[in-house]
Amino acid sequence: MAAQHFVFLLVEDHTHLTLACAIEPLRIANLISGRDLYAWSYASEDGISSRASNGSVTLVAHGFGAVPRADRLFVISGLGMTGQITPALLAALRRARSTGVRIGALCSGAWVLAQAGFLDGMKAAIHWEYHDAFAERFPEVALERCVFVADEKHVTASGGSATADLMLHLIERDHGYDLSVAVSDMMVYAGAREAGVAQRISLQSRHGMRNPHVARAIEIMRGALEEPVSPMLIAQDLGISVRQLERLFGRYFNTSPGRYYMELRLDRARHLLLQTEMSVSEIAVACGFQSLGHFTRLYRRSFGISPSGQRGRIA
Repeated sequence: MAAQHFVFLLVEDHTHLTLACAIEPLRIANLISGRDLYAWSYASEDGISSRASNGSVTLVAHGFGAVPRADRLFVISGLGMTGQITPALLAALRRARSTGVRIGALCSGAWVLAQAGFLDGMKAAIHWEYHDAFAERFPEVALERCVFVADEKHVTASGGSATADLMLHLIERDHGYDLSVAVSDMMVYAGAREAGVAQRISLQSRHGMRNPHVARAIEIMRGALEEPVSPMLIAQDLGISVRQLERLFGRYFNTSPGRYYMELRLDRARHLLLQTEMSVSEIAVACGFQSLGHFTRLYRRSFGISPSGQRGRIA
């Protein structure tokens, strides 16, 4: 059986960790099996090299204008991917699709596929840092807040170690459970996560909490950033008093529920400013602020810069 050939389209400032987690499971599968099960090559905009966000440079064999035939093709991008989506990249993806190659995306690469129109009506995974912006920009895509999605035409992984999870899943699908486990052991990896596992660590685990009221309160807040609910209504949902809610937030976060809620909304606003082309007014409304002036004052107080100034820094 001939080796499966994977081509990785490396977008400038891609995430090096994601690239390593994509390649190493394939290399180790070859090593353990004693056969060339997988082969891979890289392509970039200039056909010479691609620089990762950590400054490391990967030499490539192909440009986006001359991507070779492959069994699978993956887009790998990182921060600032919206400014790196070039006509050459989109053309390469469309040519690849016309050949029937299986196309996927890693880390923020789902944004590239969505902008190309590949993910309409499909489920997709992207790094949690981009969830809010992605959901606003591509409402026609069913965003999954999980480590990877492998049961769609275009497989997607959320980046980092989730890429290794996806590759181990593909190795198991192609060559069986035993090889997948052997590769995982060689990586000193505790075991591949299933596709449906959530990306982010639970609030209870992150803060060492064992109080379900706090976790539920934050879940309510995160689900109502555009139309905030009052601490009184949150407390009623939990079946506790407002005073009890305030004591819990003071104990775990040294702040009030209202202040914590405000920080969540401002944090989302910052993500949208950095990752989308929405206007400042649209972002204010999307984060529950009816007054643009009030939003601007709170944003400046929190981040030391106005929303328009923040946008200007990345222009």
